[in-house]
Amino acid sequence: MSLRTRLFSATALITMPFMAAASDLAFAPVPFAADDAAKRAVIASDSVMIDGQSHKIGYHVIARSGDKLGEGTFAGLVDQTGAIVKSPDGSEHISVDADFTSLLPVGGKLFSITHFESRPGAMYLTELEQAADGTLTAVSTKPVDFAAYGGLWVPCAGSVTPWGTHLGSEEYPADARAIEAAASLDEVDDYYKPMVRFQGLTPETMTLEEFRTAYNAYRYGYPVEVSVTEAGEATPVKHFAMGRVAVELAYVMPDEKTAYISDDGTNVGLFMFVADTAGDLSSGMLYAAKWNQTSDEGAGAADLEWIELGHADDAAIQAEIEAGTKFADMFETADIAEDGSCAEGFLPSNAEGRAECLQVKPGMEAVASRLEARRYASMMGATTEFRKMEGITYNPEAGVVYLAMSEVAKGMEDGDKNDLGGRNDIRLTQNSCGAVYELGLDDSFRATSATAIVAGEPMTYADDSPYAGNTCDVDGIANPDNITYIPGTDTLIIGEDTGSGHQNDAIWAMNLGSGALTRIFSTPYGSETTSPYWYSDINGHGYLMAVVQHPYGESDEDKLQDAADARAYVGYVGPFPALLSN
Repeated sequence: MSLRTRLFSATALITMPFMAAASDLAFAPVPFAADDAAKRAVIASDSVMIDGQSHKIGYHVIARSGDKLGEGTFAGLVDQTGAIVKSPDGSEHISVDADFTSLLPVGGKLFSITHFESRPGAMYLTELEQAADGTLTAVSTKPVDFAAYGGLWVPCAGSVTPWGTHLGSEEYPADARAIEAAASLDEVDDYYKPMVRFQGLTPETMTLEEFRTAYNAYRYGYPVEVSVTEAGEATPVKHFAMGRVAVELAYVMPDEKTAYISDDGTNVGLFMFVADTAGDLSSGMLYAAKWNQTSDEGAGAADLEWIELGHADDAAIQAEIEAGTKFADMFETADIAEDGSCAEGFLPSNAEGRAECLQVKPGMEAVASRLEARRYASMMGATTEFRKMEGITYNPEAGVVYLAMSEVAKGMEDGDKNDLGGRNDIRLTQNSCGAVYELGLDDSFRATSATAIVAGEPMTYADDSPYAGNTCDVDGIANPDNITYIPGTDTLIIGEDTGSGHQNDAIWAMNLGSGALTRIFSTPYGSETTSPYWYSDINGHGYLMAVVQHPYGESDEDKLQDAADARAYVGYVGPFPALLSN
């Protein structure tokens, strides 16, 4: 049977009706990485029990940073001409920061898009072959062209829309107010400077004027949708109407209109976008959540209220950006008092890592709501006290959304200094190991409540313990990041992005009925797990995507013995038999 006739769109499952749990699923556990050999390895569950039958699975690498796939070099960061940019030492910059990787059945072919979380960022479109046993092999790769948008900025996590497109992200956008106020290049955060390589500038020799000409902060920080044709052509669209924040990811609900947008960093918000038209994210209403706390036990609980931020469309917001709209064109500013109050006519904001008093200039409300979505949300009364908001996924059987918070800290603590300019809506005890929340939904997919369902447990291990150096319980989660749900199995998958919490980051399977956690994936020193994302049925096989980002790169750099070991891994756990509800 040909690939074309056997092809089943995994994304179609998002909108299918689900009945009660269709399968009992249990992964073979992966042990804690207790010795040096295990701490250098990528280890995945080697089998899974589904309805009492054992199936052999494992980790399969599709590509690693720098691999030559057809005519393309996987993970090369490119400039606006398509040439690979140079690192400060003059070498070609091959990124080790692989992140979200999608699987996209298109017509009779299968494609994948992989993010590389850098400045400039990159997305690579890779064509895959699927063998009869479900094994996936890369055929060719090429970068997606972002020249029309001035490049791509720090693409992090992502999702696949119900209509089968790739929905990516741009994380950690620059503070445009700070750049505007800078009197010298030394006053510009070094994190922003590598981006100008996209325009052909050399960060080490540029002037402040050259930097400002090349780099417009308002071009970056949006959900990014990429459609792919069967001929292998990828077309990206930045959705300016969805607002500019540190987008971890946007996740579209089954109504094809409501999307939740998680915002990563300190003093961030939770956003919801409701499109005007199903399947079209180019225009709609933006909302930000207000946390009305109902419990301070553990990682807390709250009722959620949604603050309306107004309507906008991509074209109008992009026109303002390209016209050179600046922070000072949108806002008047004033100093904030020690008690967090503002002068008459000004509203306080505790977003963007600073307490400030702002006033939107007449007629600039719609523009400010999108280019400075987090600041505007804070001014309007939404909660911008969250810390390290990460992955989002949907459980169609229970009709709930799950949201990962990598840390419960800073603005989420009661009376923290980051509350100045806000309302101290979140009043919790610090938990540096993080938590995952369940969001209850109404009939229109609007979240009405948030309740923590699992949290990491801070631990102190003795120096002579095999677990020494881990600051979160090794048998539980640490700093949850990207998450995904396996429909029909009551199983939530939780990936980690942790430093001292766990020396070796893991992916966990959580049985939502019992709360039991099973470690199913362990990564090498200094890496983070990215892109856990479930596909129930692609040609009769299921896949759990799993990416290993920057091995030896976030900690334990001294453990690296061979430079080749620092390359990212892009792959999947599986193949599984197709898992369809009945």
